Amino acid sequence: MTIQWFPGHMAKARREVEEKLKLVDFVIELVDARAPLSSQNPMLHQVLQNKSKMIVLMKKDLADMKETDKWIAYFKERNITAIAVNVNDKADIKRVIQLAKELGQEKMEKLKKKGIQPRASRAMIVGIPNVGKSTLINRLANKKIAKTGDRPGVTKHQLWIKVKKDFELLDTPGILWPKFEDELVGYRLAAIGTIKDQLLSLQDIVAFVIKYMQEHYPRLIEERYHIDQDMQDMWDIFVKIGKQHGALESGGNVNFDKVSDIVIRDLRTGRLGNITLETPDEN
Repeated sequence: MTIQWFPGHMAKARREVEEKLKLVDFVIELVDARAPLSSQNPMLHQVLQNKSKMIVLMKKDLADMKETDKWIAYFKERNITAIAVNVNDKADIKRVIQLAKELGQEKMEKLKKKGIQPRASRAMIVGIPNVGKSTLINRLANKKIAKTGDRPGVTKHQLWIKVKKDFELLDTPGILWPKFEDELVGYRLAAIGTIKDQLLSLQDIVAFVIKYMQEHYPRLIEERYHIDQDMQDMWDIFVKIGKQHGALESGGNVNFDKVSDIVIRDLRTGRLGNITLETPDEN
């Protein structure tokens, strides 16, 4: 299965990123801690070339911390600075600023040696839609600058933001790549709300989540929906969840669309527990 999705404004955003890259000293790439590799844009790897980079694993409060630690180690093994963040934790925000200062320091030292007056280091912040970019920017600047929203594609243009006296940040629109060749990447991104729900069948997304949880988080799914690992028929699983949560229609039949809404909402809000949908071991 190949999922095609490449709105015109994203093609424009890619060109703008390429043009502005020479203005910045390093790049801050945001990924979702629940799917760190799937939420990395492979197209950006081509665009960013050899720029220094730090990866921020967003929404760590919704992810499995054991897996998040493995992902940080995975990136560090590849000589990439990585940090996991809950944007509502002030200590995490301070750590992001400190790491960004350290990344920009090398460029400042080079300017000093050339006899050029050091300036605030400059960073570009990039990531796919709905990864929490605008919220992080507002926390870093300690005021509301960037628009926030719970739908993909809120940021539509580039914007420079000052973060204290430490560095200047160039915001960019979230950029998705032209298509997903790997079906699992599409399911993961749809499950965490990165791509629009209409692009894939929500029932298929939920079936993927349930199967994944039965394999990797059996205790959590049993606690929430009383479904054990032996229950494999997806029809029976949907019926059981629907009856438990009142997802019924006239005649008492279970409405599978309502069941899908319930499960996906439980996943995205953390009611299902702290879940990561891919591990470094799988890659």
